[in-house]
Amino acid sequence: MVFQVTNGIKISVKTEFESTIYRNYKLHYIFSYRLSIENQSNDTVQLLRRNWKVFDSLNEIEDINGEGVIGEKPILKPKEKFTYKSHCILTSTIGAMKGYFEMINFTTTQNFEVKIPTFQLIVKGAIN
Repeated sequence: MVFQVTNGIKISVKTEFESTIYRNYKLHYIFSYRLSIENQSNDTVQLLRRNWKVFDSLNEIEDINGEGVIGEKPILKPKEKFTYKSHCILTSTIGAMKGYFEMINFTTTQNFEVKIPTFQLIVKGAIN
């Protein structure tokens, strides 16, 4: 598990290799990740947008941007935590993801970025 704290918001990520699938006659690797957002600040905040960079050792870097996460824009009061599970499909056994969340602080009405630490997506046995 990796974690990082930015402006009082702790992001923790745990990954797992799930399985393989065939798409367009090519083997792909499915990874899941469980991400927790914990508000360690004294202010209420809301997640507005996500911004990801997905690294696949056999492809170019993919940028993913959009509103919220899994269809939600969670509001977190101090000491509250929001956890969700999602997935990523790669064409290789080795990859990584990183990014940031755009959030708003309801006390200051200011938007701010919360870094998502780089986390590895690796099939067991791919690296010795």
